[in-house]
Amino acid sequence: MQKKRNSSLKLHSNFIKLAFEQAKINIGSTGSNPSVGCIVTKNNTVISSGFTSFGGRPHAEFNALNKKLDFKNAKLYTTLEPCSHYGETPPCTNIIIKNNIKKVFFSIYDTDIRSYTKSVKIFKKNKILINKGIAEDFAKVFYQSYFSSKNKNLPIIDAKIALSLDFYSGNKNNKWITNKYSRKRVHLLRSFYDCLISTSQTINDDNSKLNCRIRGLAHKSPALVILDRNLKIKKNLDIFKINKRKIYLFTCKTDLSKYIFLKKMGVKIIKMKTMISKNDYEDIFRKLNKMGYSRIFVESGLTFLNYLKSNNLINTLYLFQSNNKLGKNGINNKFTEWIKKKIPKNKVKVNLFEDKLFKINL
Repeated sequence: MQKKRNSSLKLHSNFIKLAFEQAKINIGSTGSNPSVGCIVTKNNTVISSGFTSFGGRPHAEFNALNKKLDFKNAKLYTTLEPCSHYGETPPCTNIIIKNNIKKVFFSIYDTDIRSYTKSVKIFKKNKILINKGIAEDFAKVFYQSYFSSKNKNLPIIDAKIALSLDFYSGNKNNKWITNKYSRKRVHLLRSFYDCLISTSQTINDDNSKLNCRIRGLAHKSPALVILDRNLKIKKNLDIFKINKRKIYLFTCKTDLSKYIFLKKMGVKIIKMKTMISKNDYEDIFRKLNKMGYSRIFVESGLTFLNYLKSNNLINTLYLFQSNNKLGKNGINNKFTEWIKKKIPKNKVKVNLFEDKLFKINL
């Protein structure tokens, strides 16, 4: 009996894992809605799947069930408690009930007060069996940005940095520290976030496009936020040559001629009184969260990264490290002493050839 029960738990766990693989597809691209994955099975065989659509609607359960299939007595596995309230679309509980689903499995309750625990009552009333809590620990991490956005009105902020083997972040002779495989990985990371933050100094120095240049994922380039206290952003930058991209610029300075140019380039200017204290930057992050951005990726110089880290504003740091030492050609090795103590046990298993990637939780 115990062996049969363990086998059944493993099977349910595997289907939930498949649902999370679906949820990963549009993570960072679902607006204020969480990215959810859904699997539907019959006789322990997957018959349908779905994930939250780009922009946040329709939801995963709707996408999985809105098909010409017989779902009667099927089992549905979803990564998050199905919504049970009317918004811009009807609740997912409706389509689940309509399709005569026999049993619903989900990992974790939705923190949104409009849905929290309500689906369970609705399903029980309609004689649909419930199993919750499978892979709950994984779900807590996966939905960390969504929960932070809902409960704290703050997005999750992750960052990346590239260093040489001897911990320099700049090279006198070359723009790049790491190899092309690391740079492609950064493009992939960008696709997991809905907002990318950089500073005017970093953008002016590097003239980076800061988008996702991977075939098939270009549409997942995050919105760009430029922090430019004194309005020093240059005009002849590649970021202004990308069509249909949302760009926001936070500044404290008024310059009408610069404003006219930026607005012509499609940049939305957000004026701040000050951009100095931790409270100022938390105010910026709250504004971005209110605008629907819950997953922020920071690509900037060490000065700003050090500021965020010292104020406990970074959740995770992705460190790309070259296998080459720069020696006399290296510049800027501040802010790296604490990293040396972190990296031995945080290596990510990914093939970047001679480069390495470390994921450091802060």
